Amino acid sequence: MGGPGGGTDVWVPRSPMVTGTSVLGVKFEGGVIIAADMMGSYGSLARFRSISRLLRVNDSTVLGASGDYADFQYLTQIINQMVIDEELLGDGHSYSPKAIHSWLTRVMYNRRSKINPLWNTVVIGGVYNGESFLGYVDMLGVAYEAPTLATGYGAYLAQPLMREVLEKKPNLTKEEARDLIERCMKILYYRDARSFNRYEVAIVTEKGVEVEGPLTLEANWDIAHLVSGFE
Repeated sequence: MGGPGGGTDVWVPRSPMVTGTSVLGVKFEGGVIIAADMMGSYGSLARFRSISRLLRVNDSTVLGASGDYADFQYLTQIINQMVIDEELLGDGHSYSPKAIHSWLTRVMYNRRSKINPLWNTVVIGGVYNGESFLGYVDMLGVAYEAPTLATGYGAYLAQPLMREVLEKKPNLTKEEARDLIERCMKILYYRDARSFNRYEVAIVTEKGVEVEGPLTLEANWDIAHLVSGFE
């Protein structure tokens, strides 16, 4: 498209194209666990079924993103370059999860202020100097920390369940947190039309980051014929 003065205008999309749904995060005793399914939806079409929405930033930090997948790929590129530049300094320091979270709030708010937002909601988790961290940043730059986090449809279905479990037992073990995440992912698979039963899990402890997947949820649709009123 020609612009004034013979220049070329660059078309910028103002809405997401290929999107991912919920990301879940839970703190446990000595670490953090984050999970996201591997579905990429093109509108209502389940277009891609093996995309990763989790990013291992370094040995102490991991993040997961819902929303536009192309914007997540852009974030992945600039974060990876940041980590490389930091390592080249050779000073023994690395980005903490809190530092990545703080940086993302500025990036998201900056892009929002230019009316060209990165169409993502990001969950950042990690362990640094013995302290667990779990933070949230959305496309407007809204940011906060919490012991449990969920984006997308998970904010309505999974978050109440996770809060209820932590209210009864604030200090979960790694195994209990893993079971809770799996239970929530199964609920989302049943209830969220944009979700999928293939997912990845990232677990961060003082030992480092461990990403598992693709994993597959065992589902039971035997009661589906009893559901009526939606034909």
